[in-house]
Amino acid sequence: MLSDAVRIQLADELEVAERDRVAIDPLVTRYSEIDVVDSYEIQLINIRRKLAGGAKVVGHKVGLSSLAMQQMMGVDEPDYGHLLDDMEVFEDKPVEANRYLFPRVEVEVGFVLGADLPGEDCTEADVLAATVAYAPAIELIDSRIKDWKIGLCDTISDNASSAGWVLGPERVAPGGIDIKAIDAVLTKNGAVVAEGRSDAVLGDPVIAVAWLARKVASFGVRLKAGDIVLPGSCTRAIDAHPGDSFHAEFAGLGSVRLRFS
Repeated sequence: MLSDAVRIQLADELEVAERDRVAIDPLVTRYSEIDVVDSYEIQLINIRRKLAGGAKVVGHKVGLSSLAMQQMMGVDEPDYGHLLDDMEVFEDKPVEANRYLFPRVEVEVGFVLGADLPGEDCTEADVLAATVAYAPAIELIDSRIKDWKIGLCDTISDNASSAGWVLGPERVAPGGIDIKAIDAVLTKNGAVVAEGRSDAVLGDPVIAVAWLARKVASFGVRLKAGDIVLPGSCTRAIDAHPGDSFHAEFAGLGSVRLRFS
């Protein structure tokens, strides 16, 4: 467990790294005593700073939602980060790649909530009842840690490595598609670079959203109507460079594009 002073110091380092686009050494190699609670508190310090500067929370993302990633990190549950309104990117406006350090893209089925979710007692049935639509999504991830050499506490402290998100225009109600069987294909500059299916996320992305609702409740946070939830990637993450153009196609759900200038 870290002291409050050290938590603030590490939050400061991550804030400066993001602002100046100069990566820092992993936290876990410098502070062996850092734990998950420390990491979420460090994340929250910087989220509160951004909210004080005028940003708004519009949703959350779930990370480490595949068994392979959990095994690699040596954990038995996912992690989460915040989605802020100033992180949104758009299909019709190229993203400046130099805004980021080591950008990557992930393919996800986004959830758009039409009602508030319960907290500690949230179930998968609650998630389905509250979800107004699924949407094709790409998450832009980034790491303020050098060369993506991250441990669990590094990525949690760093807002679960989240940096941006874009939704495609299509919306499908939960009753209109099997959320566990949505095939996804990602192309980069016209070539297929990744393929996956929605059940790569804990066997069912709804499970990830219910977990998220219960987890954030322990920090006094609730998932609310209008929120966007990214439950985890259907595919591996793909590096992005200036000039790259990505297109994700979801069977029965539509598509979404993201371009880098």
